[in-house]
Amino acid sequence: MSTAGFNSQNGTGQAYANGPSQNPVGLQPLPGVSYGMTHQPTYNPMQAKAPATTGTGLYPSGPYQPVHPVSPYQPGPTLSSYPAPSGQSLLTRPLIGGPPSHTPPQSSSPGPRLPPAQATPPPPAVSSSSYYPNPQQPQPMAPAWQYSTAPPPMGQPTSMSVPPRGLVPNNVNPAASSTPPPAPYSSAPSAHVSHSVTQTPGPGMPSTSLHGYTQPGPAPPPMTHTAPHAYQSSRAPYGSPPTGPPPTMKPTPPHTGSLMINATPPPPKADAQCGGAVNSTLPPTEPDCQEGDIECPGTVAGNGQQAPNSYNHVDNKMAGLPQHGPPGRHLGHYPSLPPGYQNTSATHNAGPPMHPAMQAATQPYTQAPQTYQQPPGGPGPAQLSPSLAALSLQSSTPEALRVVNLLQERNLLPPSPMPAPTPCLPQDLQKINCNPEVFRSTLTSIPQTQSLLNKAKMPLGLLLHPFKDLSLPVVTSSTIVRCRSCRTYINPFVSFLDQRRWKCNLCYRVNDVPEEFMYNPVSRSYGEPHKRPEVQNATIEFIAPSEYMLRPPQPAVYLFILDVSHNAVETGYLHVFCQSLLDNINALPGDSRTKVGFITFDSTIHFYNLQEGLSQPQMLIVSDIEDIFLPTPDSLLVNLNECKEIVQDLLKSLPNLFEKTMETQSALGSALQAAFKLLSPTGGRMSIFQTQLPNLGVGALQSREDPNQRASAKDIQHLSPATDFYKKLALDCSGQQVAVDLFLLSSQYCDLASLGCISRYSAGSVYYYPSYHHQHNPAQVECFQKDLKRYLTRKIGFEAVMRIRCTKGLSIHTFHGNFFVRSTDLLSLPNVNPDAGFAVQMSIEENLVDMQVVSFQAALLYTSSKGERRIRVHTLCLPVVNSLSDIFAGADVQAITGLLACMAVDRSTTASLSDARDAMTNAAIDSLTSFRQSVLTIQQPGLLAPACLRLFPLFILALLKQKAFRTGTSTRLDDRLFAMCQLKYQPLVYALLMIHPALYRVDDLSDEGALNINDRTIPQPRVLQLSVEKLSREAAFLMDAGTVMYLWIGRNCHPNFLTQVLGVPNYAAVPDNLYLLPELDTAESQRTRAFIGWLRDQRPFFPSLHVIRDESQLKPTFMQNMIEDRTESALSYYEFLLHLQQQISK
Repeated sequence: MSTAGFNSQNGTGQAYANGPSQNPVGLQPLPGVSYGMTHQPTYNPMQAKAPATTGTGLYPSGPYQPVHPVSPYQPGPTLSSYPAPSGQSLLTRPLIGGPPSHTPPQSSSPGPRLPPAQATPPPPAVSSSSYYPNPQQPQPMAPAWQYSTAPPPMGQPTSMSVPPRGLVPNNVNPAASSTPPPAPYSSAPSAHVSHSVTQTPGPGMPSTSLHGYTQPGPAPPPMTHTAPHAYQSSRAPYGSPPTGPPPTMKPTPPHTGSLMINATPPPPKADAQCGGAVNSTLPPTEPDCQEGDIECPGTVAGNGQQAPNSYNHVDNKMAGLPQHGPPGRHLGHYPSLPPGYQNTSATHNAGPPMHPAMQAATQPYTQAPQTYQQPPGGPGPAQLSPSLAALSLQSSTPEALRVVNLLQERNLLPPSPMPAPTPCLPQDLQKINCNPEVFRSTLTSIPQTQSLLNKAKMPLGLLLHPFKDLSLPVVTSSTIVRCRSCRTYINPFVSFLDQRRWKCNLCYRVNDVPEEFMYNPVSRSYGEPHKRPEVQNATIEFIAPSEYMLRPPQPAVYLFILDVSHNAVETGYLHVFCQSLLDNINALPGDSRTKVGFITFDSTIHFYNLQEGLSQPQMLIVSDIEDIFLPTPDSLLVNLNECKEIVQDLLKSLPNLFEKTMETQSALGSALQAAFKLLSPTGGRMSIFQTQLPNLGVGALQSREDPNQRASAKDIQHLSPATDFYKKLALDCSGQQVAVDLFLLSSQYCDLASLGCISRYSAGSVYYYPSYHHQHNPAQVECFQKDLKRYLTRKIGFEAVMRIRCTKGLSIHTFHGNFFVRSTDLLSLPNVNPDAGFAVQMSIEENLVDMQVVSFQAALLYTSSKGERRIRVHTLCLPVVNSLSDIFAGADVQAITGLLACMAVDRSTTASLSDARDAMTNAAIDSLTSFRQSVLTIQQPGLLAPACLRLFPLFILALLKQKAFRTGTSTRLDDRLFAMCQLKYQPLVYALLMIHPALYRVDDLSDEGALNINDRTIPQPRVLQLSVEKLSREAAFLMDAGTVMYLWIGRNCHPNFLTQVLGVPNYAAVPDNLYLLPELDTAESQRTRAFIGWLRDQRPFFPSLHVIRDESQLKPTFMQNMIEDRTESALSYYEFLLHLQQQISK
């Protein structure tokens, strides 16, 4: 699959479009419609720079080539103590080839379909370093990464330069407000505007509307389409870097506060289309009114007759303009082994990616009801201008904007966890804002206009962890109060005009307060609706009334599909699976209706009759895999409570049943078809355990990996599926409320690019255990056991849908994660689990001039394992700003890195890996260039960044060296694809450890500064830089890389550590494959095990531990995570900084 908009038929004649793609919307212009500044082109960091010269080498992979430096600036003693040996060869920027063409996704709605969009002039081609490629004619000068969807207007390039400004303290110029004072909000009902969220149709292709359903009654107004804009954003010319020492800068005190999460809800779309109760149980080919699970109950408090909506679809789909790939940008000479930076004091207000427990410890958020009280008619977001004016970032230079010269300050990683930035909100709003572990924005200050966002050159998006395990208030009420216009759930950020009226914080409509809402069940008082739990908690869960369901909630249904070929039996996984399920069978989430079933397969399909009353399970074999059928449909899925004994008998006998098999073939496709037939009537969860490449029947695959090309500097091939069989089947499963989870246990290539589609599009999960073997790889066995226990016992939601809403003027256009996009802004999640993360990209469609704050709301409707229909709602509030200084001050570097990683994964599969790598580098260049040109008023030599972005270049370099994106290093194709899956699926806090691991020295752990948790003392060693210079042969170091941990033992490590922690007399006695620390009764052993156990407890998966010595086979893997060091195919951190400085100074 080489296109973003992958088309496939699922048997109904309707095409499916899904994934991290934009939704198609009509592109034809309407006559007589003109556009002002409300529709701005958007900055795309995945677009290459226009070439000034043509370069030949490939950056950042490929051989070094001697070139002459372009920049006259050479790092000298004033900037760093690095020597510059002569004759050092440098890298050049790559030339990017044209990316593949794209096909637009088709509408998945079976309702009336709009005629195809009229032909429009072909949009300008996009450079291959843009996320949305178009291989047509190149054009000069375009932004490096198109972050949002507004189409570029054709015409003269828009200069990005800004007029000079006066001097301000710390060389930061807070831009003067360019907008008039905000007008007071009107209490009149606002017109309901539906924002269209988009999936990537493929550049330059006419989009088709996904709205195929209209509400009975008066015909809605005609759909209007905005004319496509073509826009060229040209970079201001780079001059020579200024010379002379940098002026002295007085750092301001750190800006305190905890981080807030931004989430942008897509505008309400299907609400006006829904007249009756709708449930997520409908297949995705139904009209989008199934969003009704959350959005369209038949009767909701405060609901009146809704008028049909007119949908103003803004054509935001164009990606950016093309240019010939990045020019040959040559670096100045740099040393191959970087010496130390000048000694500068470390900054401690930021830190490495934090562990969830660290984050929780540093975030003062609780889910308990808060004490905030909003009096009737009190200051809601619509009346906040005085409070916000007092909080303006422009009054003083915050710590986030302290200027850091990255070439001089080396010690940037603080010893303590890095808190996320706190939105600049009044304290009463801030203390009830949404927990950043659940809802987080890349920018905690939202720009007023798209043009201002484009100027900042940073992506605007949200990262969500909506089903995270939380202690949260649950409300049972027959009246769920929602806005009559946009269907927003009442939340802490609405305004009460009086006791009987409240104003929506998304569309500003005034709604009546229902009589039932006047009573507060917590205080048992009447007449104080502003004290209800719904208005006191940013995260809350409702038990939904019957209006939110079309059928009775489904039972918990679990179907296990097991590979029993010779290869599978050799791995020994069947013993581990059966024993784990036996141990946890009583802990499976469910109630008295829970059902289970089993299917095994090799070259044939084996079903198991588990009907109550049988003395033992009956195996039924179907050998006709071309026309699969269910032999006894009524006895293959059985009630677990009624048939538990016979299920246990099957699990005890299953491992021995196939131990003598010599069957080597795998008919996975047919087994999946059989499982789909079995689960279709009810929905549920399908768990697949596969150990080899499927090679028989439908869905058969062939090996596409060439081991000799693993370390090639050329583009990596075969990142897209080889067949659409698994995607089409996944979409069928999604339509029947079936999610598919894949456990891949293999030592050979299994084509995860193809097999992974079955989970990606059905909202499932992928687990990957390379080289799994019960004897040869005990660390993987332990990891599989722990993961399986969590998988079987964790909370689960069935037949779920999720919608994200945002304040009028904002729109969401691209989603990332595992799901199916049922309508423009509704995600279909047949299963939802607490370990799944999502990301969305946003754009600003209308100026937010009159707004002081904007809000985002994510609503997740699901059926619990106990059969309750529930709605979990998260609401986030963020301030609106009108200066670049304020935007930069609110940048969340961790969230930005997480979103860019998702975008780069898509770019790798839709265009090429080298395009994604170039675009990530350009993202760092663009944001630092914008800061230098538009925020700083005194230009100085060096690579200058605001304190809040000082880790951005380090995180980008870490991404370039991450398994998903690295080149020049031997990487198995399945390993690379699994890393990509994790970056898109994992919640941010876990993904960050996979991008930038944490390194600790552990041979000298002490109780100083330790945490005390449940009577356990947890040492807190300092986080170290990922460089060999931090290692010592006399010490031991622990590297936490998220899914794996390495304990590196120095050759001359102190004997006390070896004996007290590892239980060996000397270094030579350390075993080669040690993966468990012995439980010794020594203080050193207890501290080390407590620290490692605490790290493991903070994540849902189980990271394996490997103890390594200098001679270990895993030592190269450990050293590849030393991100700041140079390798044969990648730059060191200091070299990368010099490269960025050279591009910025051009």
